[in-house]
Amino acid sequence: MQYARLGDTGLIVSRLAFGAMTFGTSDGIFAAVSKVAGQDLANQLVHKALDAGINHFNTADVYTAGQSETMLGKALGARRQDVVISTKVGFRTGPALVHQGLSRHHILASAEDSLRRLGTDYIDVYLVHRPDLFTPIEETLEALDTLARTGKVRYVGFSNWNAWRAAKAVGLQIQNGWARFRAAEMYYSLVGRDVEQEIVPFAQDAGIGILAWSPLAGGFLSGKYSRENPQGDGGRLAAIDFIPRDQEKSYNAIERLRTIASARGESVAQIALAWLLAKPAVSSILLGANKVSQLEDNLGAADLSLSSEEIASLDELTAPALVYPNWFAARAAVDVPVRDALTGQKEIQTGA
Repeated sequence: MQYARLGDTGLIVSRLAFGAMTFGTSDGIFAAVSKVAGQDLANQLVHKALDAGINHFNTADVYTAGQSETMLGKALGARRQDVVISTKVGFRTGPALVHQGLSRHHILASAEDSLRRLGTDYIDVYLVHRPDLFTPIEETLEALDTLARTGKVRYVGFSNWNAWRAAKAVGLQIQNGWARFRAAEMYYSLVGRDVEQEIVPFAQDAGIGILAWSPLAGGFLSGKYSRENPQGDGGRLAAIDFIPRDQEKSYNAIERLRTIASARGESVAQIALAWLLAKPAVSSILLGANKVSQLEDNLGAADLSLSSEEIASLDELTAPALVYPNWFAARAAVDVPVRDALTGQKEIQTGA
């Protein structure tokens, strides 16, 4: 297993993490991906992950109406003290108007509920799950700081925020001495690289570790799907396919992944995960599974190291079109004479 610091903190996390979104059965916005109904199978998956060296487990209060947190807590049992648990707050958890969002009221109440369901007295990484357009950001950040100061939460972070909002938050946290964002749980995959344009450079500059959700693009990069078999023989994407992607680029990526996987004797999913592991901004990749065999295959990526040529070919195939002002900066932000002068000066200093 590979390990990394969470951003610039001292917290050590496995680069492959286990995502418990599949645990439980209930209605709700994430119900379509819930497949692990029984505690016995949840135990098997968690123990397989632990045996493989995974020490980071991710969930959310909204997954299967809290069942995911409950099942994860039971599966970890006495091993809870050996691992890092990240969970999230922000989506609706009940019918009342106050049972959602990032108000102080909802954050503090939700944290207590998560602690109870997980069977623990602290949360290692507490993430705000989405933006809340109706709550002042200062209120959200102060509530997170309260949890950190009382020891109920060790680190705080965000998920699915745009860069300007997260940057504003970090500025306010520094200004007020509040607990700073240390993690960003964001969608990142070979066919979903929008995060590279703003979030990745911001996160690296701010010392924030990226936790990549849906690294296989909702299962698209599992190897089931192709131009010839777009339905994947009834795979998950046939029921829920909410992640946008460029179809032509995506199928080109699948073909290239198959070529690399075949030459190496590995699975398509393992190559896609290994590509993401090569990205230095990523602290952990969240793996979801509803079968032990599926988890075992994904875990095989931990030992893979792609060549620079393989990474470059995949990068080129899936490079996202730059949006303004990024395309302008890419073309005009560097003054060539100054760059050459500084580069030459650096070489002279190094030689001396």
